[in-house]
Amino acid sequence: MSVTHEQIVAVVTDIVTGELGLAANSVAPATDLRSIEGADSVKVLRMISRIERHFDIELEDEDVFGISSVHDIALVVAKVLTPDPS
Repeated sequence: MSVTHEQIVAVVTDIVTGELGLAANSVAPATDLRSIEGADSVKVLRMISRIERHFDIELEDEDVFGISSVHDIALVVAKVLTPDPS
């Protein structure tokens, strides 16, 4: 699957704002998700699950637990979608 970083950010932003019931333009890529009211661990896990289903991937727990923003999530997704050439 070939997608750009911008496409990943757009999908992740859509999923995050949808799960949290926020306006689409209320979350920037650098927004710390932990600072958003209502973004508890259950909702974050639901977001990650939806992202995994959307891209048909499985994210590693250690990668997921280190994220704090849409940009961070997009980087982790891109890492999985772009196989290491070695």
